[in-house]
Amino acid sequence: MTTISAPSPAQADGTASEPVRLFRTGPVAVIEIDNPPVNATSQAVRAGLLEAIREVDLDPEIEAAVIACAGRTFVAGADIREFGQPPREPHLPDVINAIEDCSKPVVAALHGTALGGGCEIALACHGRVVDAKASFGLPEVKLGLVPGAGGTQRLPRLIGTEAAIDLVSSGRNVKAAEALHLGLADRISTGDLRADAMDLARELIGKPLRRTGGVPATRMGAEAAAAKLGEIRRKARGAEAPVRAAELALLAADVPLNEGMARERETFLELRSSEQSAALRHAFFAEREVTRVPGLDNVEPRPVQKVGVIGAGTMGSGIAVAFADAGFDIKVVETSEEALAAGRARVADIYDKQVASGRLTDATRNERLASISYDVGLATLSDRDLVIEAVFEDMEVKRTLFRDLDGILPPGTVLATNTSYLDVGAIADATTRPADVVGLHFFSPANIMKLLEIVKTDTTAPDVVATGLAVAKRLRKVPVVCRVCDGFVGNRILSRYRQQAEYLIEEGALPHEVDAAMEAFGFPMGPFAVSDLAGLDISWARRKRLAPTRDPRERYVDVADRLCEAGRFGRKTGAGWYRYEGGKRIPDPFVTELVEDASRRRGLTRRPISADEIQARIRAAIVNEASKILDEHIVERPLDVDVVMMHGYGYPAWRGGPLFEADRVGLQAILDKVTERAAQDGPGWEPAAGLVSRASSGARFYS
Repeated sequence: MTTISAPSPAQADGTASEPVRLFRTGPVAVIEIDNPPVNATSQAVRAGLLEAIREVDLDPEIEAAVIACAGRTFVAGADIREFGQPPREPHLPDVINAIEDCSKPVVAALHGTALGGGCEIALACHGRVVDAKASFGLPEVKLGLVPGAGGTQRLPRLIGTEAAIDLVSSGRNVKAAEALHLGLADRISTGDLRADAMDLARELIGKPLRRTGGVPATRMGAEAAAAKLGEIRRKARGAEAPVRAAELALLAADVPLNEGMARERETFLELRSSEQSAALRHAFFAEREVTRVPGLDNVEPRPVQKVGVIGAGTMGSGIAVAFADAGFDIKVVETSEEALAAGRARVADIYDKQVASGRLTDATRNERLASISYDVGLATLSDRDLVIEAVFEDMEVKRTLFRDLDGILPPGTVLATNTSYLDVGAIADATTRPADVVGLHFFSPANIMKLLEIVKTDTTAPDVVATGLAVAKRLRKVPVVCRVCDGFVGNRILSRYRQQAEYLIEEGALPHEVDAAMEAFGFPMGPFAVSDLAGLDISWARRKRLAPTRDPRERYVDVADRLCEAGRFGRKTGAGWYRYEGGKRIPDPFVTELVEDASRRRGLTRRPISADEIQARIRAAIVNEASKILDEHIVERPLDVDVVMMHGYGYPAWRGGPLFEADRVGLQAILDKVTERAAQDGPGWEPAAGLVSRASSGARFYS
């Protein structure tokens, strides 16, 4: 064995690490990358890999080489810690070019994930053997970047331009079977991955080598290319990187590899210093940091395998599917056989649609359906480790339910409520074990949406909060821990900016104009379209609940109430803020009439309102309410708010979340807008103390 080392950080025991090793194992050498935890292409790895390739090229006793990785994965991408630092040689494109130019066969043995630079290393090899569970991906667009080491130029040459555009613009992962079908992998290993890769390397000795960079890329027709770019631009909703990546992939058919790589590198460096990339890197780290909750470092979660779900409506069914997908033993409980049958049908329908779309096999669907049992009555939940209720959003209904559960469930069972707005502490007080009660607020559809608000009361036990985090991790959700207030984080902010949207329509905008402005801002849907999707009756019930305590001086727009009184509850009734025909939303003259009548009753002269004003007012409402949430310690960190808004409410990730973006835009401008609206809109719109102090002191949410 020869160790190929380069200057690198010391290990925990103080000895120098050896990120790349060259093993001489006969005519086929093995170059092993060992850079825990994910074998990122740090400077030390790049230097070691380049030296190893040069030694393979020069050593007459070595006839071929296999690049493999120690640990749980192949190279999973760049070392993000190096972003923002001056680039250090050797650069990854130079290393990858050396692999492709090697005079001897080089085969990649891939397990785990080959992402970003790892995928680009594999593309430059002369052959690729993959573990059956391995996956490839070029996810740079998710960080506001494009591949920077030949990914957009080699991938079209290997798998075709159209397929390459899909991968580089979406950043999605490709599993082993699809990789083989596309031509991204040559073989799937059936046993010992390294041995199989060495077998392929031996077969390539003495034969002409397929150098990916020399393969011509297929050319798309001009009309097809323009249509594809238009589709990507629409889906990107303002994000730059997906379109730029697709344009580079199209370029591969028209220019030599070196010219395409020069354009790619230029684009990569340009985007790396962009605001969008900074925002997306913030989003990346915030999603990971949000799970590190202060005070829970050494708290062990309770074991959870058997889960009960009370209520088999839309939300309860989605929750049951989410748990079944994660391998839990699920029991769904309803009040009658009829309701239970309807719930069983909803669950089956979710899985049937996944099979029909090719996302799931029949065997997997049947396995997951088998993990869900159904019963009538709470008594059947007595063996559960965790019970979640998803019943009607009414305080007395939920308190009665928890009082009944208290006498059924054994000590140590975690009791969770899926309430969207109600006081979790008041629900917990209906039991003799409030320490076991927590809010687990799923977002619809629960089996798809990533956000999970974990709501702790003043009495929730630390190990119950830790259990919520552990369950979220297993469900592959993004959890945010918060304290109790009306609407918690997301729905509290949503209520406030939806209120501002209603002020806008009362003053002169129409619902479809507000929605169009916010979709241009980067939201997948505007606030009125979202209301229709969620159901107007849900927020109507909340408004009626809060009506007795509403400040009589508060500005109140009653258009939504009048829609509900007319039986227009949104998509589910075919009409709400819009009419729905053939699945399409259509602006409705009936709604325009209600809106204009509201303006007359308020005594307002309607005026045209620009998209810029709509965006500025709604952004100000979001940031001000988020600041109040921080002031009240509902959450402790600005990143908690950013993660909630990005993963639960569609705030564009390329903006980094509302508070990250507020820092970049300038807090004084936002404060001025809030102050202006407070003077006109009355109680509830006062500037948050935290926003005022930050703006006046020049402080930021993120220092």
